[in-house]
Amino acid sequence: MKRVENYIHGKSQSSSNNFLDVNDPSTSEKCAEVVLSNKNDFNAAVISSKKAYLEWSNFTPLKRSRILSKYKELIEKNIETLAKIISIEHGKTLDDAKGSVIRGLEVVEFSCGIPHLLKGEFSQNVGNAIDSWSIRQPLGITAGITPFNFPAMVPMWMYPISIACGNSFILKPSEKDPSCSILLAQLFSEAGLPDGVFNVVQGDKDIVNLILNSDEISSVSFVGSTPVAKYIYETSAKNGKRVQALGGAKNHLVVMPDANIDQAVDGIMGAAYGSAGERCMAVSVAVAVGDIADKLVENISNKAESLIVAPWTDSSSQMGPVISKEHKDKIENYITSGVEEGAKLVLDGRNFKIQGYENGYFVGPTLFDEVNKDMKIYKEEIFGPVLSVVRARNYDEALNLVNDHAFGNGTSIYTSDGEISRHFTTNCKIGMVGVNVPIPVPMAFHSFGGWKQSLFGDHSMHGTEGVRFYTKLKTVTSRWPKSIQKGPEFKMPTN
Repeated sequence: MKRVENYIHGKSQSSSNNFLDVNDPSTSEKCAEVVLSNKNDFNAAVISSKKAYLEWSNFTPLKRSRILSKYKELIEKNIETLAKIISIEHGKTLDDAKGSVIRGLEVVEFSCGIPHLLKGEFSQNVGNAIDSWSIRQPLGITAGITPFNFPAMVPMWMYPISIACGNSFILKPSEKDPSCSILLAQLFSEAGLPDGVFNVVQGDKDIVNLILNSDEISSVSFVGSTPVAKYIYETSAKNGKRVQALGGAKNHLVVMPDANIDQAVDGIMGAAYGSAGERCMAVSVAVAVGDIADKLVENISNKAESLIVAPWTDSSSQMGPVISKEHKDKIENYITSGVEEGAKLVLDGRNFKIQGYENGYFVGPTLFDEVNKDMKIYKEEIFGPVLSVVRARNYDEALNLVNDHAFGNGTSIYTSDGEISRHFTTNCKIGMVGVNVPIPVPMAFHSFGGWKQSLFGDHSMHGTEGVRFYTKLKTVTSRWPKSIQKGPEFKMPTN
């Protein structure tokens, strides 16, 4: 049986004898076991990270960039392997897994150019013969706590930027699909990263609490549910840490009467049911404006009925299982709740079975119509293949639904009206907005983050926001009483 351990100071290791089963969601069968690290493992990672930081922070930004460039090449060569690891432990289709690795790789590519973004500002003669300038310096030991749904992409939102800025990084991945993190760490070592700059500590909430309460760790990055994000934020802040904690979502997609309905339906299908809805950017609410509602529900229902739900090993699969039996039960309880509260259940994904995979954690595509804002299925994040259609009489009512919801992660509008589009993008109280784009995930050179209960902390992830998060600003004011004369040099200066 495959055992997944920690990756500390360039090698797999652990002192704990406690292991947790890792199950294949398509079959429910055990496919590996992961160590539940203890305090000794955590302390070993901190000691390693602290030692490595002292060396790594003195590397020139260009030298760090060259190692990241080599890392990018190694990830490109191993996309297929990484994707298969993700599909086995998470259950998502192979194409979806590959796509998630590529989106993470884009952050590595962005990080290769960080030397340009570490430049400060300079002002001459702010006073009599006095100059002033700013510099950005690394924080020290940084940490990331990441969810099960994107075991490659979400960690790569964090550690490549942190490391490129000169920090060391401790990753605590999800215990539900831990193997990908180890290969990512091994490839970084192969690229030439010094031992200890990137450490991986497996475990559960005990390791999370050790991270949050450690005096040695300067910052914490997190992606997960809102209750946990709030706990991470509050605990980290109490301990003087810089923190970015991304929470839950209830992303609305508004369909105006003038929208291209075929385009809207295709966008909704992929965004609602892709990756079995286990995405923080999944569309879980379609807001049908005016008389487009009946046709929209009919077209979504027809397409969802023909959706191919199968294990990742089936190349025709469009949607796989959810992560665990517990999560399957939770999703099905939400569906039951929707029925009890009076929503119209158009498609029921409960008790979905596939021949030969009867024990798998499959939930079929589920569609509700006539959902209102007081229902539990509207207010809470389900994180599964459940789409709720809310009917709005006009654009103003649709916009109010978007703005009044507690979550503010992502939203989209489908319309042919430029004036409506401009008004929506300006006035919606949401962090990431799409126009005729169903999943408006920013590219690596922009930044990812929501508003309201979807983000705790002042900084979004990756992009220039990531660089600011992983560095401290220092401003220097200087005057020299006399210059120091050096002899001439005749060779090209190099780093």
